[in-house]
Amino acid sequence: MADFQLRAYQEEVVERALRRENVIIWLPTGGGKTRAAVYVAKKHLETTPRAKVVVLVNKVHLVDQHYKKEFMPHLGHDYYLVAVSGESEEKDFFGRVVQEKDVVICTAQILYNALTNTDENKHVELSDITLLIIDECHHTHKDSVYNQVMTCYVEKKLKGEQPLPQILGLTASPGTGGGRTLEKAVGHVLQICSNLDSAIVSTKNYVSELKEKVPRPLKSFDIVEKRLQDPFGDHLKSMMQMIHEYMDLPPDVRLRECGTQEYEADVVVLEQRGVRQDNRLLAQCALHLRQYNDALLINDTLRMMDAYRSLEEFYINKFPTAIDGTDFFLVGLFQENQVELQKLARDSRYENPKMGKLENTLLQQFSPNVKSKGILFSKTRKSIHCLKDWVLNNKALQEAGIKADFLTGSGNGSTYMTQNEQADTIRNFRQGTLNLLISTSVAEEGLDIPECNLVVRYGLLTNEIAQQQASGRARAKDSKYSVVAQKGGREVQRELTNEYLEELTGKAIAKVQEMSLGEFRKKITELQTEAVICRKIAESCKAEKKSRNTAASVQLLCRNCFKSVASGSDIKLLDNQHFVNVNPDFKRHYKVGVQVVLERSFEDWEPGCTISCSNCNKDWGYEMKYKEVALLPNLKIKNLALETPQGRTTVKKWKDVPFTVEDFSFTEYCEDNFPNLFD
Repeated sequence: MADFQLRAYQEEVVERALRRENVIIWLPTGGGKTRAAVYVAKKHLETTPRAKVVVLVNKVHLVDQHYKKEFMPHLGHDYYLVAVSGESEEKDFFGRVVQEKDVVICTAQILYNALTNTDENKHVELSDITLLIIDECHHTHKDSVYNQVMTCYVEKKLKGEQPLPQILGLTASPGTGGGRTLEKAVGHVLQICSNLDSAIVSTKNYVSELKEKVPRPLKSFDIVEKRLQDPFGDHLKSMMQMIHEYMDLPPDVRLRECGTQEYEADVVVLEQRGVRQDNRLLAQCALHLRQYNDALLINDTLRMMDAYRSLEEFYINKFPTAIDGTDFFLVGLFQENQVELQKLARDSRYENPKMGKLENTLLQQFSPNVKSKGILFSKTRKSIHCLKDWVLNNKALQEAGIKADFLTGSGNGSTYMTQNEQADTIRNFRQGTLNLLISTSVAEEGLDIPECNLVVRYGLLTNEIAQQQASGRARAKDSKYSVVAQKGGREVQRELTNEYLEELTGKAIAKVQEMSLGEFRKKITELQTEAVICRKIAESCKAEKKSRNTAASVQLLCRNCFKSVASGSDIKLLDNQHFVNVNPDFKRHYKVGVQVVLERSFEDWEPGCTISCSNCNKDWGYEMKYKEVALLPNLKIKNLALETPQGRTTVKKWKDVPFTVEDFSFTEYCEDNFPNLFD
């Protein structure tokens, strides 16, 4: 294929990368960062003996997108390219794939797995790669998989090991890392540079061309007055007060205002305390208060009926079996008030005024004779499902020609989308079958979504990175970026704060760029050395914590009814990712539910049915059929509690359990469960 041209500002930002320096390219959304990366990759392949380019992305759908839209059109004629995600067979012999191909586009998790895998078919060394491109590289921090990959790199660099790949990072928004001062923001940018072992580059000479090519949308605050009367919300709060009185809150507990994120944080802590103290009344009341608080948050953003339905769904579909007086009180309270809540939710006089303002904002942009494309961002998967229902049932919006669908992250469960559904939705939006995407943050960055002339942020409190990414979606000429919010509300304040932080990010990057090369390198090496020491201390503390208890000394309890159901020694780690119970006696503690359906198939296993506590019906996970022989319960640790010699505790993830989980041995499992075969 003939050489392709870059714009002047793109040529400026790739200069140092073409000299084989490690750099982070900082350009706004729509500025053509990926195109610049393809150009660098092409020049690298042309001039480097045994070149091997690996492109890392942080979301599965971006693998295919970068492969088809960017790299394949320009490199496919002369080089061998491959796209590898968790769904690709190539992941099972990834080491061979890297050896045989010129350009590999994959999720960071696949490369990290390969770096740490000892199987020669799957193993990859960093020295096998000559250019490593990291998309959306501002995610290279803390325990992110990007940072795990780069930790391997930095440790080798500090030991003087060679060769190492050239690094090329891409970002529209490094952010300030929560810093509100220039000093803290500079510290954050330097930390990102340190994690990526790279300098940060941006255009200096062609800023006007960049602004012309990537115009900022016209921003408007569509402000609505506070709802004067809210009898539905008041009724929910009175029910919450009754729960507060019933649970007889400990004197040291102070719950903040109902209907806020702060209140949600308080009741999450309260539930954990109830579990730790074997106080089921406290734990259950806290769980239910969280549901009521969710309903208040929905009532503040969406329709009253959406808030009512979220409570109704919990009590009808998700509530485990009532087993004691606390459960009967909580269920009874909802049932006694159900008719009144439903009646209030249907009273249009008190409907949420934000919905009317949102309707007006959409109608200003959409009409049957105008071709518009828009994205409506909202916080939760639940809220975007409700908003889609509202749009489809709103006569004025339908007459304006709005064809809407939602876009969420991929995963398992009714509120997630499969990757195929995601791809179909984006294709329909690009082709015009849809003209309004109602999306969670998944559409903020990375996705190849056509130019929009309207972006609306609705009921969102996010950081400056998310705000910049969302704003960058409104790329069409004379596009509009709208914030629909209540007068004096926190969304407006956060939006203004984020504008300040966006400006601060630019100043911080400029400060870092002003540093002399010697000063910059010295600072980066200091930060890298510090990070390695901190990591070793953290790993040592983690190992010490895990060695504090033997697996046999820890009991697993149902988090709902507190019944002891397994020993820590029953749990084994399968394929480095599934925590399964190998004790056949565990079967008597659970009931089997519906068949689990996953979008993709796996090499050695397939999902079975859901499992739940036989005593209270609490969801515990699902059975998995391994190698056609073993039926193993795959457990969710967040739905269990741990009884340890130091007391009862809870953890969100298996990696945080206070004992060592041994690897699953298929041979041992078969010997224990099918002894006749080994006589």
